[in-house]
Amino acid sequence: MVRARAQGAARGRGSAVLSDFETTYSHERVEAVATAIAPYVRRTPVLDLGDVTLKLELMQHAGSFKTRGAFANLLLRDVPAAGVVAASGGNHGAAVAYAAHVRGVPCRIFVPEISSPAKIARIRSYGAELMVGGERYADALAASETWAASSGALRVHAFDQVETMLGTATLARELEEQVDAFDTVLVAVGGGGLIGGIAAWFAGRKRVIGVEPEGAPTLERALAAGAPVDAPAGSIAADSLAPRRIGELVFPIAQRFVERVVLVGDDDIRAAQASLWERARVVAEPGGATAYAALLSGKYRGQDGERVVAIVSGGNTVAVDFGR
Repeated sequence: MVRARAQGAARGRGSAVLSDFETTYSHERVEAVATAIAPYVRRTPVLDLGDVTLKLELMQHAGSFKTRGAFANLLLRDVPAAGVVAASGGNHGAAVAYAAHVRGVPCRIFVPEISSPAKIARIRSYGAELMVGGERYADALAASETWAASSGALRVHAFDQVETMLGTATLARELEEQVDAFDTVLVAVGGGGLIGGIAAWFAGRKRVIGVEPEGAPTLERALAAGAPVDAPAGSIAADSLAPRRIGELVFPIAQRFVERVVLVGDDDIRAAQASLWERARVVAEPGGATAYAALLSGKYRGQDGERVVAIVSGGNTVAVDFGR
């Protein structure tokens, strides 16, 4: 009964999201956000490998696509004197810390104990106050909400925020400018902020495929249930792709515009990391290699002549240590 009521509430909220969709995520609004954040973000390159084109968002400031949404939040919303607060598996925290550093506002970041040392080091390097505790993202989120309530700091949600998805929609806009013709975009899914923004921009004009670790099937479980529901939070990509459930604002967009979800195993992700290094000298973190893993493993098989783009979403990893 409780779950039924929760699903009904989520469906109601989803209907409201879709009723305002054309206004909230209009191309005109995304263009305005792209203009606003342009001085602060990189136009990341694409690389054609023949069977796939890579969008190398790991070359973004702070090492991931999250920087787009972080600046969108800080520029489009009123930031109080108390500054900003965010919970993160690591990449979002690094992005918000970087944006706060550039904009000169106070920042506190909460991350779980599974966060990568590379991501923790990134956050600290930008001068944010860092709090490490709890096993998973959900624990960090709860702690961040307590802090926001007591301090008055602005919550910058990692995925379930309109401004966050407007920021990620600028990635899709940029990709369409860079690649003349393509059919399909493979996108790793955690909470869904990246795929939500990308799907909102394309709105059915391109095939959008979600890719999730087998140990963290947040969107797959939600699509099967018809609403966001709790899912396992495992995998070697857990520090970026295991928030327990898909965002409520994300879900109706994904339900409408994401064609399907492909699940990949940890071995598939490791193989994708190795292949990206061998083929292109690209060093991706596990979550960053997950979209490409779907193609490399054969879990996603394109049709003859289908042009596929895989988003390499992050590169905050300790795989490279020149001092070692």
